[in-house]
Formats: sequence, C-alpha cells, structure tokens
Amino acid sequence: MKKTKLKKAVIVAGVMLLLAAGLCGGVALRYYFTFYRPNIFLSEGTTYIHIPHNASFSSLMDSLDARHCLRSRQSFVRAAQKESLPERLKGGRYALKTGMNNKTLVRLFALGVQSPVNVVISGNIRSKEKLAAVLSRSLEADSLSMLQVLSDEAFIHTMGFDSTSLFSLFLPNTYQVYWNTSPEKLLERLYREYKSFWNQERSGLASSIGLTLLQVSTLASIVQEETNYQPEMATIAGVYMNRLKMGMPLQADPTLKFALRDPSIQRVLTKDTKVDSPYNTYIHTGLPPGPICVPSLATLEAVLHYQVHHYLYFCANPNANGSHLFAANLRDHNRNARAYQQALNQRGIMR
Repeated sequence: MKKTKLKKAVIVAGVMLLLAAGLCGGVALRYYFTFYRPNIFLSEGTTYIHIPHNASFSSLMDSLDARHCLRSRQSFVRAAQKESLPERLKGGRYALKTGMNNKTLVRLFALGVQSPVNVVISGNIRSKEKLAAVLSRSLEADSLSMLQVLSDEAFIHTMGFDSTSLFSLFLPNTYQVYWNTSPEKLLERLYREYKSFWNQERSGLASSIGLTLLQVSTLASIVQEETNYQPEMATIAGVYMNRLKMGMPLQADPTLKFALRDPSIQRVLTKDTKVDSPYNTYIHTGLPPGPICVPSLATLEAVLHYQVHHYLYFCANPNANGSHLFAANLRDHNRNARAYQQALNQRGIMR
C-alpha cells in the first residue's frame, strides 16, 4: 500500500515537473519569439526608414508596414511595449537589415542609433537659395528652414561671418551627418571643417602672399567662375595677383555677372561695365566685398600657390576648348580679344 502511494507521489511529482518545464519552456520560447527571433526580412538586404522629430509610435509602424519587412508585426509591437518604445522613440534615419531581431530594432529606435547621410557640397553655388537647397537635400530640414539660418546675421556672426563673407565658410566636400541634424548644428559642423582646413600652414601661406582668408576665398571664387580648366587656375590667379599688386582694376567679368545676377551671360557688353555695384571690378579697384560663389578646394589651392609670371591680361581661347590666351601688354591682349569676339560672332553669341 505504501509502495503504491509512493509510486503515485512520484508520478504526480514527475507530471508537475513536466508541466513546470513545459511552462518555463513556453515562457522562454515566447520570450525568444518576442525579442531574439530574426524579424526583419528584405529582398534587397537593407532598407532605410526616416522617422521625423516627435513622430508617434503609430507613424513608425506605418513606415515599417509600408516596407512589408516585419516577419511578425505582433511580436515587434509586443517587444516595443515591453521596452516602453512608444515613450522613448527618437527620430532619425535608420538602417534595417535582414536578420535583425526585435531587441535590436527597439534599441535602434529608443537610443537613436542612426545611419548617417552624406551632405555633398558641390556644383556651381552662386546664391544662398542654391546653397540652402544643396545643404538640405539629404536632411530632414527643408531648404526654407536652412535659408532662414543662412540669413540669420546674428547666428553666422558668432562664427565670424556675415552675408558678404558667408560663402567662404563652405568647403566643397562630402560630409557625414545625421539626417535630423538641425541647420544650426550643420553650420557649426561645417565651421569646424573650415577651421581644420585653414590650418597653420594654409593660413601662413595666405599671409605670405598678402591676403586674408576671406580674400583668398574671394579671389578663388573669381578664378573658379573664370575657368574649369584646372591647369590654368594658378596662372589666372597670378594675373589677378599682379593686378592687385599694381593697383589695377581686376576687370573680372564674373563679378559683373554676379552684380547683374545673371551667370548665363556669355558676352559682357560695355553697358555691363557701368553697373552700380561694389562687385563691379571695372570701376572699383581691389577685390570685391566677398566671394561670388562657393570656391572649390582646387581654386583655393590655386590662389595660395598662384603662378608667378608677368601676365596682366587673359581672354578665352577662340577655339572654345576651355583654355585661355595670356598677354603681358594691352596690344597683345587686344589682338587676342578681337579673335575671341570674332569667334563669338561666328557662333552667333550676342549675349
């Protein structure tokens, strides 16, 4: 009788242990499915989602649903709720990769572990409006909010710039930042890049040729608007340096186009040289107040290492190959200029 009772007790205990083990296993399995089972599956391997500042959890779910990337929507929502993600969600640009589990996803969104974007400064940038569009192209901030900061004299003054010198702050390059970086923070980042570029060596070079950093940028912007032909950049810079040293007007056509707000002009006319503007280098000696575009790194270096020579004049080559004809005296320059004007006539370019 005692053996029978003992046997029953053992069986009951075994059943209880099995039930407990099953229960623990079920809890463990549920925990695994909730947090650690791979839950992102993408045909392309990686995709990106953008979560705006102060976005709601439902907007995050809308973005995930739109990409059909969750293997189990329910398990992600459960994991998000357990980790209080709706209250901790941070905006940004996030990379989703095949094989990610919910634990990783929640950590991304709660801690703001973003994937950076590239802000590329390149091309012909001749206005603040174009600059704002270029800077905001890959960011959450739109061009209008960027333009407002670029036009905020008080803010840009904190970095030592004003509306006329602003273009010299920007150095064409590719910069990695976060998608939700504010316009103010972006400019502060670019200012650090500016300070890094203008190190002791380059600042010393500028001083040795008798120019301030702003003047280097201003002259570089003129050289850049004169030519895309890099082998002649230092030569053209040398022409302008010769004129500056002699007190001759620069007579740089790109400054007239800037003053007239028409960069498309191919043929500068006599009436253009009369425009009333501090950027008219036909009637004002010296450099204009500031850069007429965002100068490239190549043109900045061309000015810092300008070619020493005796040329005072240059004009575009009549064969329109991008090169120029240089002259040391007005007689030779007039001959070169007549050849160029005839070439424009033959091509029907009147303006």
